[in-house]
Amino acid sequence: MRVLIIGSGAREHALTWAFSRSKRISELCVAPGNAGTGELAKNLPDIDPLDTSAIIRTCRECKITVVFIGPEAPLAAGLVDELEAEGIPAIGPGRSAARLETSKAFAKSFMQRNGVPTAGYREFSESEGFDSYIKTVNGRIVLKKSGLAGGKGVLETSDKDEALSFGRKVLKDDHLVVEEFLSGYEISVFTLLDGNSYLMLPHCADFKKAGEGDTGPNTGGMGAICPVPWVENDLVEDIRREIIEPTFDGIRQEGLLYRGVLYFGLMITENGPRVLEYNVRLGDPETQVLLPSIRSDFGDLTDSILEGNLSSFPLSLSDKSFIGVVVASKGYPGKYEKGKQVKALPSVSEKEALLFHASTQLDDQNNIITGGGRCFTVVGRGTNYVKANQHAYRNAEQIVFDGAWFRSDIGQKFFMEG
Repeated sequence: MRVLIIGSGAREHALTWAFSRSKRISELCVAPGNAGTGELAKNLPDIDPLDTSAIIRTCRECKITVVFIGPEAPLAAGLVDELEAEGIPAIGPGRSAARLETSKAFAKSFMQRNGVPTAGYREFSESEGFDSYIKTVNGRIVLKKSGLAGGKGVLETSDKDEALSFGRKVLKDDHLVVEEFLSGYEISVFTLLDGNSYLMLPHCADFKKAGEGDTGPNTGGMGAICPVPWVENDLVEDIRREIIEPTFDGIRQEGLLYRGVLYFGLMITENGPRVLEYNVRLGDPETQVLLPSIRSDFGDLTDSILEGNLSSFPLSLSDKSFIGVVVASKGYPGKYEKGKQVKALPSVSEKEALLFHASTQLDDQNNIITGGGRCFTVVGRGTNYVKANQHAYRNAEQIVFDGAWFRSDIGQKFFMEG
């Protein structure tokens, strides 16, 4: 198996790590990759994930047998359609199915058509109707930019002026979805699709807020845990029956089946699970805690997706707990600093922790330089959450660059109260 991974984040480093452990791999490339992926695979730093012709040319030159696409932008741009037109197998949806993520308006309509439980909502395309609606609303609501926003196009508020300001800004160039506010706790459920059937993976929870205690602005994710202690088998079966099955049936009926990943962002309410959003790729930072929980050979699992036999795949899972802590740059999720030299990194033991880079690069003196808002994810593993937590934070504290910061409470609400 000759694999090309598209992306440069910690998610793609985790994917590179998973593939590098496979006995099936004869070539492993990452475009563009980062300083961490370069230790495990061949980086192709000059390839832009949105440069379809360069990706196809690379697949020909390197005799790539499968392309695994990490980020959402290439999927939204139709990279899979172009690859498959050239006979190159890819993990990910075509442009049409990608609308389940790239258009929240489409996704909400899909859920409504197919009886998938979700929050009540209204969709707006112009300010006049939105302004009139906001005047009638009382209490907390959730406003969402319909298109892609890197996990930061959401506002929860009960302040009408704040809602109007956010909504009007979105409506200048996009549709707006306004939802009822749901109470409960959030979890992330990932499924793999092979064009015929699906396979559920272990459940995760990510922590989107920048501040301690889930406060402050939304981010792309400041950490994650896997599995979630509060999620019992009965709830998993409820999610399968009430959420995943009707979604999968709807995808089949509407001609949206694909080979890849379908993510369910769920709110577990007192009335049962409700879908907050779909994604059509692996999440970040959930991937960093999810992939280490899979014992099965990742090359075999990918081949099963391509061959259409996921329903009989013997998935083997770890019995360990995993906690991922994101180390971010000063200013994130607002205007952040980059180009900072990393002065120290922990020497991790894989029995206790893993370290994944995000958009890091090497300079002429081989120094690691930061290149994004979220710079590293440290994943602690242990026989329980207390040990996993200790391993994660012990190593996160050893990452040194100017302005580095992280939340100190990732997973706490689960393993302290679960």
